[in-house]
Amino acid sequence: MKILMVCLGNICRSPLAHGILEHLVRQKGLNWEIDSAGTGGWHVGQQPDSRSIAIAKKYGLDISGQSCRKFDTSDFERFDQILVMDYNNLNDVKALARNEEEHNKISLFLKDSIVPDPYHDDDQFDPIYQIIEKRCKELIEEFASTI
Repeated sequence: MKILMVCLGNICRSPLAHGILEHLVRQKGLNWEIDSAGTGGWHVGQQPDSRSIAIAKKYGLDISGQSCRKFDTSDFERFDQILVMDYNNLNDVKALARNEEEHNKISLFLKDSIVPDPYHDDDQFDPIYQIIEKRCKELIEEFASTI
């Protein structure tokens, strides 16, 4: 299973989802590939936001080695699932899908809701971490039963 997490800048939500799911997958002994990307390229090559790094560290994860990158159409070939954090990300990635198969790989991370962007509110990083961690645990159960 190859899963790509996508948010706007690849500095807050998707790096957290990437790090959390990667950690949980390792704990379960699953041979899955997890990565993250942004729909915008403002932060390409940079580390995730320092607040995302700090909240991950609070919970025992180190995401400081991640490097922000922009979503590319080649990601459709590389990944089985492309999970986006909000409706803007959903629309942006769907607009790049070249066929039905690629289109079908894209879905909201939370199925029927969005992960709010904590970028403008320092106090939202902990609640967002909790939301993402809960969903990552669910994703393992969902996807492990399909492979």
